[in-house]
Amino acid sequence: MTRHITPILSSAALTALLSLPALAESIPPLASLSPPPIPDDNPMTPEKVALGEKLFWDGRLSGNGAMPCSACHLPDLGWGTGGAISFGYPGTQHWRNSQTILNAAYYNKLFWEGNSTSLEAQAPAAAGGAVAGNGDGSMMEMRLRFVPDYVREFKAVFGTDWPNLAHAWDAIAAYQRTIVTDATKVPFDRYLAGDTDAMSDAAKRGMDIYNGKAGCISCHNGALASDQKFYNIGVPAAAEFEQEPLYQITLRWELYQKGVPEDVYRAGADDLGLYHVTKRPEDKGKFRTPSLRELRWTEPYMHNGALWSLADVVDFYDAGGGEGQTAGLQPLGLNDGEKADLVAFLEAMSMDEPLLAEAPELPETATWSEFLK
Repeated sequence: MTRHITPILSSAALTALLSLPALAESIPPLASLSPPPIPDDNPMTPEKVALGEKLFWDGRLSGNGAMPCSACHLPDLGWGTGGAISFGYPGTQHWRNSQTILNAAYYNKLFWEGNSTSLEAQAPAAAGGAVAGNGDGSMMEMRLRFVPDYVREFKAVFGTDWPNLAHAWDAIAAYQRTIVTDATKVPFDRYLAGDTDAMSDAAKRGMDIYNGKAGCISCHNGALASDQKFYNIGVPAAAEFEQEPLYQITLRWELYQKGVPEDVYRAGADDLGLYHVTKRPEDKGKFRTPSLRELRWTEPYMHNGALWSLADVVDFYDAGGGEGQTAGLQPLGLNDGEKADLVAFLEAMSMDEPLLAEAPELPETATWSEFLK
């Protein structure tokens, strides 16, 4: 949630530095979200979004036909799973928290280690991932081609005679760009728009702490409340890794599959984060800064769901992070009232009510005889 700019600064010194014009200009202030960016090669249309909504909920885009995107991103669970670590494809066990897809449209780095740079690339990585969807591309595409409604819809949206899997990912990405915060329903955004009564007094005090004594703004800045950089803040290993053998099996398999050296693989007992992308030792344990928007609806927190409440998160940072952190965190010295105020502000960055959606009716697969007509 927060990081001091340098590990040798006291809270008072940090507050003073944040008041300097040069530093203030280098840290984007919190702001309301603009409409999400739309890539030139995947323009939005209502028809494409409607198709993407169906595909998001359709288990045909998985290995066993029963693991759609929505399996790990349920609207009534904050568009995640509501648990610490996401469940895995049958026979495996996932090793990370299922990150909410709320406002994923604004990220330029997807997944906790940032190894995908667009929603269009993220969708197939999840659907084909061995511990997620485990889907074979040719099989998933053929399933779509045996659905007459999809044949018609893909032709109408993309102009193709048959469903193309790459277009399926484009449609899902278009749908995900509609799963975003509505600023009119967020107390903080209403406050920024001029409604001085939109936030409670506690939340207003918490905002001052966020921008000052706690230094949260140093990493959680801008409209997304994330600098999208990577830090090792010392989050403890998930307890599940020691309690259930299947967690360790999947974790070791992931380490092996991601190409870590043998000595790292054999000693590995935790998620290595950004190291899997860069293979630089100094990147072990680093994860992308998550957005602080919609925290009220998206618990638990951290890459492995280790912290179950916002109060836990504030306590973690107040203590200076966890063992082995390299982010320069220091104890904040917050009292109980300041902690409560900071939680009130974090909650004020969420919508008044969770963003919900109903599962759409999915089209049926044709029999072979029907398909030949």
